[in-house]
Amino acid sequence: MRLLSTGSRKVARGPVHHPLFARYYARLSVGAETRLGMGGVRERLLAGLSGRVLEIGAGNGLNFGHYPGSVAEVVAIEPEPSLRKLALRAALRAQVPVDVVPGAAEALPVKSEAFDAVVLSLVLCSVRDVPRALGEVRRVLRPGGEVRFFEHGRGGGRAMTLTQRALDRTLWPVLNGGCHLSREPVAALREAGFLIGPQRRVLLPEKGPVLPTSYCSLGVAWRPDEPAAR
Repeated sequence: MRLLSTGSRKVARGPVHHPLFARYYARLSVGAETRLGMGGVRERLLAGLSGRVLEIGAGNGLNFGHYPGSVAEVVAIEPEPSLRKLALRAALRAQVPVDVVPGAAEALPVKSEAFDAVVLSLVLCSVRDVPRALGEVRRVLRPGGEVRFFEHGRGGGRAMTLTQRALDRTLWPVLNGGCHLSREPVAALREAGFLIGPQRRVLLPEKGPVLPTSYCSLGVAWRPDEPAAR
């Protein structure tokens, strides 16, 4: 890949491998495009993007068909092998050039300041080290570059928050590819030094039961217009 870094950024823990989760996630996510309205969310998430884009945690590549023609290139990082194979197939059908590569959010295999935008779509819930991952996002964005995010996290009243935390401490991450329900993605972006722009709260499903996974944030943030730390 042309943008591979020559540095030796290593992740301390082993590679991501969740074959059972990958299998059922791939099935459920395709149905959610229409049943939960995820297709429309992806359209809003990616509308107006241009230039070179890095997508972190591409999953099975459902975002690829929603990138506008103004995007010159998408480099899609996906650490889970089974999902990466599905993303490679989706890349072949995309209307914009998509390069799918392995890698971890905490050690992105790309050069600094190489991208105009970074897309985070239902990924911060499952990264092993959120501050480190967002530090990498800052590193690879050009000064003034934008982050498009659609993430689920903490929400609801006290009872729901307690439920989310209890699930996070027990079997939920084990059964769902490392996913955590009670993280606060917008606060994490702010703490990492990003400037938070327009955002909105989204419930999924919009109509129907409210679940621990329902509380989502859709919005944009910017990297300050200053050099990133190398």
